[in-house]
Amino acid sequence: MNPKRRQRLFIVLFIVAGVGIAVGLTLFALNQNINLFYSPTQIAAGEAPMDTRIRAGGMVVEGSVNRSTESLDVSFDITDYEKTVRVEYTGILPDLFREGQGIVAQGALDGDGVLQAVEVLAKHDENYMPPEVAEALEKAGKMPKPAGQEFNK
Repeated sequence: MNPKRRQRLFIVLFIVAGVGIAVGLTLFALNQNINLFYSPTQIAAGEAPMDTRIRAGGMVVEGSVNRSTESLDVSFDITDYEKTVRVEYTGILPDLFREGQGIVAQGALDGDGVLQAVEVLAKHDENYMPPEVAEALEKAGKMPKPAGQEFNK
């Protein structure tokens, strides 16, 4: 093979290898940033992966919020009215967080099936519910009526 062709072959192989490495690194980075939504029923059924970042949503169970007096640790239960999942969070909860309200928590499940949340998102007004939470509640047949709608005919 003549030296000119050999040089071109090495350049093409170098470019192909570089593109392959770039695609591989991109896919690896995207794979770590994917966080799928799971309802409490799916989590209780074991469909959600352990030690992998996920999002879980549901209604905060009345009377389940426990706040530590010594730190910012908070634990509460979320439900889709079929199953309930415990959530533990360290940090300041959103101002709109309260019992009986729809929330979405992002974090990872530990070995006990408790969601160790790194972020908690609350709805921004009384008529809004995250789409994933609304879909899970509709499947369970427990979708609450929007405020004020119970008086409309």
